[in-house]
Amino acid sequence: MNIDGVRNGIVLDHIQAGKGMQIYSLLGLEKLDCTVAIIQNAVSTKYGRKDIIKVDGKLDLNLDMLGYIDQNITVDFIEDCKLIKKVHVDLPETLKNVISCHNPRCITSIEQGVEQEFYLADREKKIYRCRYCDTEYREID
Repeated sequence: MNIDGVRNGIVLDHIQAGKGMQIYSLLGLEKLDCTVAIIQNAVSTKYGRKDIIKVDGKLDLNLDMLGYIDQNITVDFIEDCKLIKKVHVDLPETLKNVISCHNPRCITSIEQGVEQEFYLADREKKIYRCRYCDTEYREID
């Protein structure tokens, strides 16, 4: 399979296999007017399988959101076909407007315009709590 390189843009590498489409959607990549390539289940010596996203264009990234989804992601910033910077994301200490509080009594549920803000309560268990009401965030399937 041949996927062209990125001239000016980013490469999201080491995405956990199967999470590439979730990241594609959360970043709104379908709205971009540039080339976007998603490679799923690529062979990885380190992880077994991985997803990769290549964007050949300008993009504002929320590194906290990426770190929340998958702490193994690396972000390569490319200019003139050269790697200028590599960033390793990590589980962020705070999340703003990435996840939402499920407590119906929380001020973020009652008042419009209040930012959804969470703090990392337990790094090992990846538990976040609402900054306003201290409700633990739980994924809804």
